[in-house]
Amino acid sequence: MPIGTAFHERTFALCESLNYREWSGYYAVSAYETHHEHEYNAIRNAAALIDISPLFKYRVSGPDATRLVDRVITRDTRHMGIGQVWYTPWCDEHGKVIDDGTVARLDEQTYRWTAADPSLRWLRQNAAGLRVEIEDVSERVAALALQGPTSARVLRAAATADIDALRYCRVDISRTGYTGDLGYEIWMPANSAIEVWDTLIQEGRPFDIKPVGMLALDVARMEAGLLLIDVDFNSSRKALVDAQKYTPFEMGLGRLVAIDKAPFVGRQALAEERRRGPSRMVVSLELDWREVEALYERFALAPVAPAAASRVPVPVMRDGQQVGRATTTAWSPTLKKLLALATIDAPLFVEGTRLEVEVTVEAVRQYVGAAVVKKPFFNPPRKTATPPE
Repeated sequence: MPIGTAFHERTFALCESLNYREWSGYYAVSAYETHHEHEYNAIRNAAALIDISPLFKYRVSGPDATRLVDRVITRDTRHMGIGQVWYTPWCDEHGKVIDDGTVARLDEQTYRWTAADPSLRWLRQNAAGLRVEIEDVSERVAALALQGPTSARVLRAAATADIDALRYCRVDISRTGYTGDLGYEIWMPANSAIEVWDTLIQEGRPFDIKPVGMLALDVARMEAGLLLIDVDFNSSRKALVDAQKYTPFEMGLGRLVAIDKAPFVGRQALAEERRRGPSRMVVSLELDWREVEALYERFALAPVAPAAASRVPVPVMRDGQQVGRATTTAWSPTLKKLLALATIDAPLFVEGTRLEVEVTVEAVRQYVGAAVVKKPFFNPPRKTATPPE
């Protein structure tokens, strides 16, 4: 049975809908109100406060901590500065992704590692022969995501840190997030969680801060082209068949694979894939809304844009043959478009390719046109620019 996070005392009181889901053994709010529209608008137009404490969190330290990190992740830690946070995948020996997450370098030989799935055993297995300590601090460290255009103003009001000097992807308040917008993630001892929450809510009221749940976050991360484990890709450790396993190149993360660095798990397999090219790739699709409207008109119905992101996989076709599957589909309230993340076979994953995606209207399966477009769908300059006053 799930338990509450360090913020549950506050989030439970605010969750009018009682709409929850289980996330890594914790209660996570799906939507605070009966509909998540206001919460989505907070992400894109104001400030959103999201409890991300259920992430698995590990502290890696010791004389060989950097060697361990470099042995596991696909990126080259020689280029990672103290105080920097990296998003990265890590792979098994066949180059298949086990998980993705962030690694923060707290000092020369101390790192904070976050993961969607449990990774303690994998880290310890790869630490054999190294002088390193790996602690599971998941329950001791609480975390909040503060996201949206006014998030920097909230922090200026609530924190004593020099927010304007905070670079993209820096800690202890890290300029990171899962929304593709200006935003921060705040890491704190679990026993300080309520105090931090109350301060942010109090100081954030002039900036329209709002607690936000998973339904709104799902739409925002899809607009940002950010993949979700168990939905858009599968961990190689949980996959039932090879087709469910993905490489970083197939996930569109080839830029995060440093083949020429020191040996790391999966390096040989990834070097071979880079030479031959991926056989498929997760891409962004824009569905033709006019064709969707036409389908509804056949049934004398008004077209309906989906309220929430769909995680139900549907076929993607080309000339009558299935060439992939759309794994997340959502209407973008900001872009006013029906969008999808989809795994598409080579060579059809190139930008501009025309495809067809299955859409169901009145229990009848139909197909509408779609095009492979540049990812991410939504990438505002404010995400990496100096925050406005």
